[in-house]
Amino acid sequence: MNIIIHQSISIYLIKIGAITNSSVLQIGSTGSIQAQSDIYNTGGYTEPAEEAKIAASTGSSEVTPLVPLAP
Repeated sequence: MNIIIHQSISIYLIKIGAITNSSVLQIGSTGSIQAQSDIYNTGGYTEPAEEAKIAASTGSSEVTPLVPLAP
């Protein structure tokens, strides 16, 4: 079964807050979306990194986000 779609899309303003590694932004139609994940060793590392160390507690109950977020 063949389906032919003719469409015209006019976008006057698009505001995207964030795109993450697993996000899909689709404008229009698609036959299929295939997942793709590429990992590159751009630093030329030859062995795994050392284990992360847990930081000492400061005694404060304030939680600081790990990722800076816009207000």
